[in-house]
Amino acid sequence: MSGGVYGGDEVGALVYDIGSSSIRAGYAGEDMPKFEFPSSLGVIDETVIETELVPPPGKRYFIDTVNVKVPRKGMDMASFLKDGMIEDWDLFEKVMDYTYEKHMKSESQFHPVLMSEAAWNVRAKREKLTEIMFEKYNIPAFFLCKNAVLSAFANGRSSGLVIDSGATHTTAIPVYDGYVLQQAIVKSPLGGDFISLECRKMLEEMNVEVVPPYVIASKVPVGNQQPPNWKRKEKLHEVSKSFHNFMMKDVLQDFASTVLQVSDSPYDAENVSKMPTVHYEFPNGYNMDFAEERLRIAECLFDPTFIKGVQSNSMLSVSHVITTSVGMCDIDIRPSLYSSVIVVGGNSLLSGFTDRLNRDLNAKTPPSMKLKLIYSSVNAERRFSTWIGGSILASLGSFQQMWISKQEYDEGGKNQVEKKCP
Repeated sequence: MSGGVYGGDEVGALVYDIGSSSIRAGYAGEDMPKFEFPSSLGVIDETVIETELVPPPGKRYFIDTVNVKVPRKGMDMASFLKDGMIEDWDLFEKVMDYTYEKHMKSESQFHPVLMSEAAWNVRAKREKLTEIMFEKYNIPAFFLCKNAVLSAFANGRSSGLVIDSGATHTTAIPVYDGYVLQQAIVKSPLGGDFISLECRKMLEEMNVEVVPPYVIASKVPVGNQQPPNWKRKEKLHEVSKSFHNFMMKDVLQDFASTVLQVSDSPYDAENVSKMPTVHYEFPNGYNMDFAEERLRIAECLFDPTFIKGVQSNSMLSVSHVITTSVGMCDIDIRPSLYSSVIVVGGNSLLSGFTDRLNRDLNAKTPPSMKLKLIYSSVNAERRFSTWIGGSILASLGSFQQMWISKQEYDEGGKNQVEKKCP
């Protein structure tokens, strides 16, 4: 494997897409990630008093969906990411160890790794990541690619405006010829977590108690809007607040994806009253029909004046994020950005999201520009677009000379990542 050029098909490259909500990984060339699990992990700190016979056990870590959702005494939920960038390297290494051991079931030195990164990742973090991958995991080759570029590739474009509505924020990132235009990245905090928070506030106002499944021993289904009939588990560990909130968020996310809908046109009380209601049953057996609430919460993404207790001018709506970003780009490339607005991210799966975005953008786009929204109708493809782009890229024959090889790293050090990965 010398010289940094790999023989096309024999190399089983691994593709990692690390998001604020979940981590997805799998082999390049496949349609879907091999696995996906939350990027939050459980940590129990057992640094007890040291005796001569028993050294302190230190910290225990619980990773993956199955392990994270078990209530344990003293388990706190932690994430190694902050603002989409890796902040806690120890936790990151624990997650990588786990994926190689439990999911990949393969030695790291046999597989090149392509990893996604936030478009605003900083040089120091990129170099540190490169160093860890080569020094600790001894991988044969490495490549770091911006997630917006990979999402564009997944949709068959090398240029376009990627609007990524994920867990922590909604971002508009212009990509031109496979390069991110850094000066025109626009971020808004209106993402999936914000929607979950709004759902929680609304349910509290309606006096609906949200009970996470780990608390419930048994339940009896009841009629619509009747008091819930359920039993609490008797032997329940005292759990940390972060674990309880994590489990609550799980219920709220399910509620949002099932019930919420974005209205086709700006929110109008008269039209909303004609909309059909949606029935939802909570984990404790309580169920009810939701009417105008389901449109009002989703409306916050497109009209921040609907957010209670926040100055509306401090938040940008989804369509505003796009027009602001395009306005910060060179006038010559604006037509190519407007003609391929690529919609990705888990939050964009809300019912009616793309139709409403198309309508709002049409109203804001200059008449001389041709507007085209590009999005997959398959939900999984929109959620995993970054991973799918990485899978396509890492399996291309023409990409094989782009890798940073182990040899190049040994000769040039960690700053190779700045030279070879745009």
